[in-house]
Amino acid sequence: MAQTVYRARLLVFDAPFDGIYPGAEQRASFNEDGALLVEHGRVVASGAYDAVAPRITAQASVISLRDKLIVPGFIDTHLHFAQTEIIASPAPSLLPWLQTWTFPAERRFEDAAYAREVADFFLDQLLAAGTTSAAVYCSVHPQSVHALFEASHARNLRLIAGKVLMDRNCPPFLRDTAQSGYDDSLALMTRWHGTGRQLYALTPRFAPTSTQAQLDACRTLAAAHPDVFIQSHVAENTDEIAWVAQLFPGHRSYLDVYEHYGLLRRRAIYGHCIHLDDVDRARMAACGALASHCPTSNLFLGSGLFDFEAADATNMPVALGSDVGAGTSFSMLQTMNEAHKIARLRGYHLSALRMFWLATAAAAHALELAGHIGTLAAGSEADFIVLDPAATTLLARRTAQADSLEALLFAFALLGDDRAVAHTYAAGRLVHSRATPPELAVQLR
Repeated sequence: MAQTVYRARLLVFDAPFDGIYPGAEQRASFNEDGALLVEHGRVVASGAYDAVAPRITAQASVISLRDKLIVPGFIDTHLHFAQTEIIASPAPSLLPWLQTWTFPAERRFEDAAYAREVADFFLDQLLAAGTTSAAVYCSVHPQSVHALFEASHARNLRLIAGKVLMDRNCPPFLRDTAQSGYDDSLALMTRWHGTGRQLYALTPRFAPTSTQAQLDACRTLAAAHPDVFIQSHVAENTDEIAWVAQLFPGHRSYLDVYEHYGLLRRRAIYGHCIHLDDVDRARMAACGALASHCPTSNLFLGSGLFDFEAADATNMPVALGSDVGAGTSFSMLQTMNEAHKIARLRGYHLSALRMFWLATAAAAHALELAGHIGTLAAGSEADFIVLDPAATTLLARRTAQADSLEALLFAFALLGDDRAVAHTYAAGRLVHSRATPPELAVQLR
């Protein structure tokens, strides 16, 4: 594959990461006249166009996007593939929502053909929103996992996914057992973890739907496979927390249940983390587990307001998640919008640069994928998106007044959605475009 250079305004996260999360977003590099040089699906060089130009060969293709902004592809750290078709379904709170909408919807994924059709739609929605990597919950059915990984592998996306584990407190038609969940997870992990860009996550839905035997089985798998991911939910809703206390007496907290079963570690992702205390947050930080903040979901279900100040005080790793279908949008820009508002309600200012960092490099670092995604530094995988500051008339009017990078990014975060994503690239290949405008006509140097 010949070199391709994309000339545009360019935001890159390229400095070494020292493990201190608050303020790390300052390690950004921005060029008004930037160049992203891509070859064989990887970034060869990125930075100011004049600095990159000597590395561009005579045979390279040049794509001019001078009026647009290139940023790393977004990373969504928590969402549910099997809930795609129940987005925006009404319910008074989390637990009734699960019973009324979620469990019946997930039953349909026992049909492999249905799972394949939804997988294609789901990934197309992510790419249209500029999300090139995600940590995804499938249903309890192994065929749902195969369907999603097959669709992702065909698109050459870097995806984390896993079969949901539930052996109690759910309808019989969704229930597995400790042994069948173990066997299915091991088989899926063996088939998909490390196949192309696919990665596997052990996925106990949340503590109330797994027996101690099933969590023990997860502990065994996690210990034997330290390179796989773990994903679950914690401290989302006060009713849920009270339920966990009844089901698991003797534990200091909801999070302590997961730590007891060896599921709190690097490459572990916990959705929501709203009602943690400082001891819990410190344990998350010490273990390197990631808190996935899902603002649109938390507002939709009335679950609570995530505390960024407390997270910063303990250096707890944080990234963003859409949580579709309790979340109300696939767009990480709309997710940033609601994250900013939740922070303000708690008296905290969340800058636009930090929001973009949370949706890219912060997630990659916490997931131990920093050398691969979230950055656009030389050597990384060429997952990137092209944002159009004139995507809507309102956005165009606001960005025309932007006099700083912060102002430009803030306009995208507060006014943007999937319409602002002009093009999405995965491993250097165009996988979504809102149109075929003149700037994509390849110009030979």
